[in-house]
Amino acid sequence: MSFPTHTIDDGMRMRIRRHDWSQTPLGPPADWPAALRTAVDMVLHSAFPMFLAWGPDLIFLYNDAYTPLLGQKHGRALGARFRDLWAEVWKDMVPLIDRALSGKPVYFEDMPMTVTRRGYPERATFTFSHAPLIGDDGQVAGLFCTVIETTRRVAAERRAAFELTVSDALRPLASSEEVIATASALLGGELHAGRVVYAELDEASGRFSVPRRWARDGRKPSRPSFSLDEFGPAVGAALRAGDIVRIHDTARDVRTIGYRSAYIADQIGSLLAIPLVKSGRLTACLGIDCPQARHWSDDDVQLARDVAERTWAAAETARAQAALRAERDRSRHIFDTIAEGFAVFDADWNIVEMNAEGLRLCRVKAQDVIGRNHWEVFPHTVDMDAGRMYREVMGTRVASAAIYAHTFPDGERIWTEVRAYPMQDGSIASFFRDITDRKLAEEKLVEADRRKDEFLAMLAHELRNPLAPISAAAELLRIGRLEEARVRQSSNIIGRQVRHMTRLVDDLLDVSRVTRGLITLERSPVGMRGVVQEAVEQVKPAMDARRQRLSVHLPPSWAQVEGDKARLVQVVANVLGNATKYTPEACAIDVRAEVRAEVGTRKGRSALVISVRDEGIGMEPELTERVFDLFTQAERSSDRSQGGLGLGLALVRNLVELQGGSVACSSPGLGKGSTFVITLPLLANAESGAPPAALPAVQAGAPQPLRILVVDDNVDAAETLGLLLAAHGHEVVVEHEPFRALDRARSVAPDVCLLDIGLPGIDGRELARRLRAQPETASSVLMAVTGYGQQQDREQALAAGFQHHLVKPVDFDALVRLLDEVRAAPQDAAQVSARFLSASGCS
Repeated sequence: MSFPTHTIDDGMRMRIRRHDWSQTPLGPPADWPAALRTAVDMVLHSAFPMFLAWGPDLIFLYNDAYTPLLGQKHGRALGARFRDLWAEVWKDMVPLIDRALSGKPVYFEDMPMTVTRRGYPERATFTFSHAPLIGDDGQVAGLFCTVIETTRRVAAERRAAFELTVSDALRPLASSEEVIATASALLGGELHAGRVVYAELDEASGRFSVPRRWARDGRKPSRPSFSLDEFGPAVGAALRAGDIVRIHDTARDVRTIGYRSAYIADQIGSLLAIPLVKSGRLTACLGIDCPQARHWSDDDVQLARDVAERTWAAAETARAQAALRAERDRSRHIFDTIAEGFAVFDADWNIVEMNAEGLRLCRVKAQDVIGRNHWEVFPHTVDMDAGRMYREVMGTRVASAAIYAHTFPDGERIWTEVRAYPMQDGSIASFFRDITDRKLAEEKLVEADRRKDEFLAMLAHELRNPLAPISAAAELLRIGRLEEARVRQSSNIIGRQVRHMTRLVDDLLDVSRVTRGLITLERSPVGMRGVVQEAVEQVKPAMDARRQRLSVHLPPSWAQVEGDKARLVQVVANVLGNATKYTPEACAIDVRAEVRAEVGTRKGRSALVISVRDEGIGMEPELTERVFDLFTQAERSSDRSQGGLGLGLALVRNLVELQGGSVACSSPGLGKGSTFVITLPLLANAESGAPPAALPAVQAGAPQPLRILVVDDNVDAAETLGLLLAAHGHEVVVEHEPFRALDRARSVAPDVCLLDIGLPGIDGRELARRLRAQPETASSVLMAVTGYGQQQDREQALAAGFQHHLVKPVDFDALVRLLDEVRAAPQDAAQVSARFLSASGCS
């Protein structure tokens, strides 16, 4: 089958052309019915998300516009069976599919589904239509679908409707406890939570009390009050700083894993906590939790924050109104205890009362406003939303609210939320508060999103750049004479660019694992003199290439910290690499590691302070404050000559903090260089300590060639790996299909098996299990060589019988060293490989 060449949808068009259809019920495209070819061409030409499912097994084909709806399923969706691809919704889809296959069209608008396409179940809504596809014989041969995801719109509409429901439910309530109980129950039901807890801080004891809580199962609290630090100091620190805490799994989150007893006692498997900060101090928290792990989406966070603010406002309003009812004389004492600004306007708009907080927020004195007309004192509000809201409340006698911004004469701009309530005597009461911090936080989120977009654009640029020399070198090898010099030059080009792309991907994976709390540090005493030396060795070639002058002051030989040596070397090398990139040629870089007493550490402890000072481009003070944030970079030229993704410093901060230290940056200004300082707590007995324990030596033996079985359905990858291994003196057998590999292994009895995971028929993990079950290969060393590099992939490989898990593109030098150790000690290959992986940091 051939598809017409067009400029649109070339992504999926090429994937369909390259797909191995011989392994599917559809067979080779050349044998496809004309009706199927026509339907596929129509789908590929559509700008709307579309797919078709053909044949008794409903084999799945789709266009580029549909790929965002698949999420992580995209890599395996083409040619899959409908029921396998969307197994989680198949039961609900069967009646609709049967209707379409019976020749009747199907249309649904905003249909809710729970799908798993990003590694966790999520609620989503779709508008779609199914239409039957007629085959060449005139019978229904499949179905055709046009679909649009409406999750965001539906969620926004539902959130708006829910917030209106909350407002209507809270409006008539006079008691703050009723407000909290009602809002908690509504929020818990809407988010399908296990429990909603509103806790207030008792300043005298420093503990939180819980006046009301809602629980789906009605369970009672395990304690009447609690301290935030009981649930982990990181959680408490975040809430005190006014940050929302979102924990998807308390058993795995690095902030809670050491405080499991508190979470188990309260049956908290996942947690979403919203802080209330007033005047820079934490005063209350709203917590939503579930007994099991769950993913808290951005919509969940937004809904919880909106309801929390509405609840707090309603609760405080209820308290204020209760005080007003109890004290009809509107005593100044009561007004001044209200945490918000409060004022009363009579029917003629004269200002009758204004409390101290209101005077402070408006920057006026009581004698200048009391008894005067509101519109004369605040003329700028006449045409603002607040002024229009006041007039509406006065006329309709229905409470309302508004938000407006105002710039004072000194240039300070603040945002104010105003709520107005009609009173029985014809006047209106106004409550208002400064919400500038919240608005600034929202602006920061917008800025962070912008920096993310810039980062993604740069990432695309950085990943495309190496492809040009790789492509050119490959073309030279194809069309040119196989001269040794040209082959060596082309090989060096390809090797350098592949290593560059590997470093980019490794940086991305490192940052992802650290920020999600998935990284595990191997803690042991580490001599910092060796760490600094190794880091300098890594960046020295780049410095020499730029003729930079490097001076190094090493720490004392006895200086040790408790940490992960590989990660500590990575930290220092990243900071040095950053200095190298942003320092002009022939300029100086100074590295100094010193022991100082009680610097950034607990009392009685000494610290190792590593400072890296350069004569580089420097930076503005504003950038030094956020240089360690993700997606932050200094200004760079359009050609991005320094290279890299700007992730190194974000990774540095996270890794240093995980090891109990801190990192800081300073610069006198642009063109004046920068200084980065890493502070790490020394071991208490470092001055008298012995050097770090060395890895046990591997027994040397007479090197013998290994029999190696390579199994990979990617023919080029398998053949090139086999040639490289053979060039290093090993006997290599290459297979591309797992069942043939099993038969071949019985006759060859290989010492080592290098297995791809994504194989046809059975995957590499199942192949490993079967090799382990065969007597001829039961003792073979099994290595997974795969593009799947997450922690869960490694765990699954080890569980299937692999000794280790190597990520493509494999570091061939490291693989050769590993094979050398295996053949040096074949009687204990598993222990040798495990020791090698521990020493080299392979995953």
